[in-house]
Amino acid sequence: MSKRDYYEVLGVAKNASDDELKKAYRKLAMKYHPDRNQGEKAKEAEEKFKEAKEAYEMLSDAQKRAAYDQYGHAGVDPNRGMGGMGEGFGGFAEAFGDIFGDMFSQGRRGGRQVYRGNDLSYSMEITLEEAAKGKDAQIRIPSWDNCDTCHGSGAKPGTSAKTCSTCNGMGSVQMRQGFFSVQQTCPHCRGTGKIIPEPCPSCGGQGKVKRQKTLEVKIPAGIDDGMRIRSAGNGEPGTNGGPAGDLYIEIRIKDHDIFERDGDDLHCNVPVSFITAALGGEIEVPTLSGKAAIDIPEGTQAGKQFRLRGKGIKGIRSSYPGDLYCHIVVETPVKLTEHQRKLLKELDESLKKGGSKHSPSGESWTDRLKSFFS
Repeated sequence: MSKRDYYEVLGVAKNASDDELKKAYRKLAMKYHPDRNQGEKAKEAEEKFKEAKEAYEMLSDAQKRAAYDQYGHAGVDPNRGMGGMGEGFGGFAEAFGDIFGDMFSQGRRGGRQVYRGNDLSYSMEITLEEAAKGKDAQIRIPSWDNCDTCHGSGAKPGTSAKTCSTCNGMGSVQMRQGFFSVQQTCPHCRGTGKIIPEPCPSCGGQGKVKRQKTLEVKIPAGIDDGMRIRSAGNGEPGTNGGPAGDLYIEIRIKDHDIFERDGDDLHCNVPVSFITAALGGEIEVPTLSGKAAIDIPEGTQAGKQFRLRGKGIKGIRSSYPGDLYCHIVVETPVKLTEHQRKLLKELDESLKKGGSKHSPSGESWTDRLKSFFS
């Protein structure tokens, strides 16, 4: 059976670059590799895999490619390509190594496996005033220190750790499967490269002990509920000399007795007597920076909103502070005396005689009711 053109096999043009050849071969090798094709299509996939392998091995070698371009299949020795280990194997091995990385997510790193430590989280509760102004705080977090008994070796005093015989201290082993050689963490020493025959009784062979440490934390002014502060390197320690993880401090703001926060704005309910609401007057309202005065116009209704510019919170990413919104709550008097009741009844009768001019929403409410029930 005649062989197909090598460029056709890889699906590239005759002027394809080395990177284009490698990319095309990797794609085909991943697609038709025997480990990925089982059952009825296994034989066909194996043939295509070998065909792509031979094509790339020939075209990845500059001399063989030149001979093939000039004389076709007659210009190259096909047996050398199928032998797999002949001249020009360097380019093939390079692409083959890349396939290992894609299929098994393993590098060709030597030595012990180094791992970054896990991140830690800490929840801190602060007041609204502290969130607005910022503060310096101290927190206690778990920390790992070298064991005082074994001084970090993990071995019982008077003994020492030994080189792992499984990986010879490398921390990783090569697992062969057909054509492939995959690097894995040594199952015996778990990547440390060492075995501790007699572990330290204080730390159990870890070489470190868990303690508490105090950490200074700066809470920036304007921070909001749910925001996180990153403290680099204060997470769990890494393995085999790997870098430590980070500590993330999540901010929780306590409910406030007066204010509710909405972004950079603040809201509060302000109780006003119905006399003040009717006649008008000046009232004092609280802010985070002290007291402020509001002029209540005559005839103010419940739910009226007054805005105090710049009396909110200046957020972390804001150029200007937010506003304070005061919502008027008209209070109904309670526990009236007989004299007070009599006065209110007289006032009510007087208001009724005046008609709808004393009740701005009463007439429209009556009209809406008539429309609803008709």
